[in-house]
Amino acid sequence: VHLVESGGGLVQPGGSLRLSCAASGLTSSTYHMSWHRQAPGKERELVASITSASGNTNYADSVKGRFTISRDNAKNTVYLQMNSLKPEDTAVYYCRRVMSGGYVYWGQGTQVTVSS
Repeated sequence: VHLVESGGGLVQPGGSLRLSCAASGLTSSTYHMSWHRQAPGKERELVASITSASGNTNYADSVKGRFTISRDNAKNTVYLQMNSLKPEDTAVYYCRRVMSGGYVYWGQGTQVTVSS
């Protein structure tokens, strides 16, 4: 299984970005997908998650109302729409996919920098 993130970059405070994470090589069904981020000197933290079947979502308090996670199961892709970005959102963003058999896969990460 290979996960490829895209959509990161440099954006001004208040701006928006949309991250994508496309999966390939899937041989079993997906249970759960999530986005995590890691800022320099900090631990990796959960940003948002979504279940594959029902689409139930969960968000970190710091991004509620600004970020939206969604998925397109036909394309094996999960998205993170990020609005009203703040400098403290600057981090490397990683997607994670948990398979029904319990296997966990991570993407390579995409840099998001929020700065004027």
